[in-house]
Amino acid sequence: MPELPEVETTRRGIRPHIEGRTIRTVTVRERRLRWPVPRALARTLAGRCVTTVDRRGKYLLLRLDAGCLLLHLGMSGSLRVLPAPTPAAKHDHLDIIFENDTCLRLRDPRRFGSIHYTRGDPLRHKLLAGLGPEPLGEGFSGDYLHRAARGRKQSIKTFIMDSCIVTGVGNIYANEALFLSGIHPKRPAGRVALARYRSLAENIRAVLLRAIEEGGTTLRDFTGGEGQPGYFRIHLNVYDRAEQPCRVCAAPIRQHRIGQRSSFYCVNCQH
Repeated sequence: MPELPEVETTRRGIRPHIEGRTIRTVTVRERRLRWPVPRALARTLAGRCVTTVDRRGKYLLLRLDAGCLLLHLGMSGSLRVLPAPTPAAKHDHLDIIFENDTCLRLRDPRRFGSIHYTRGDPLRHKLLAGLGPEPLGEGFSGDYLHRAARGRKQSIKTFIMDSCIVTGVGNIYANEALFLSGIHPKRPAGRVALARYRSLAENIRAVLLRAIEEGGTTLRDFTGGEGQPGYFRIHLNVYDRAEQPCRVCAAPIRQHRIGQRSSFYCVNCQH
């Protein structure tokens, strides 16, 4: 699943090509995404100008001169900027075509992505209103996490992956940040000290920023039709390294399922 760094890199990749452009038409080839694409979408968007391209959690916000388009890439979605006449492939479900014949194309083989239009404040939309602070924003800190964790018995890993607590911390980056902070992923969230939460918040931010930085040089060009975004080749300490030696102490990395997600950790380095 595209996580926050992949979505942020997508935002940065498409922004120069569509910001300030007026939409001419929308072509929908497959309405059956996670939620059905609105039938009136083409009529609603025709003539609207994209003023800014923002992100909230894992959602892309195409702010228009009237309303806003919310895009989620789901499990396998990607966006590409192409010339409008470029033939569509099997899983190319939706095109937003601009007046200069630029096409923003949504490809989503598993069809878990979504697209919504709202006339009001997008941050009040039902999909965004309950999201926690951005991990790269000013409202996120170790002190905030410590306050939010009081009395919670759930594992620290599921706690930081809860989008109502902090939005956009996916599985890969949660594993890595917990390792860097020396915190066992099964430790109850309410039993983590303030100092350790401060370290965790710093490491969450550092891991995400490093992934975004890597994405600027390793992700394939957003103007190519065949490029597929994937997870960035950041230096992973524990994720997907089960039974391999810890890079710090050489003990084998353990793997367990926590909250239905694979979790990787070192029993010596994380407590």
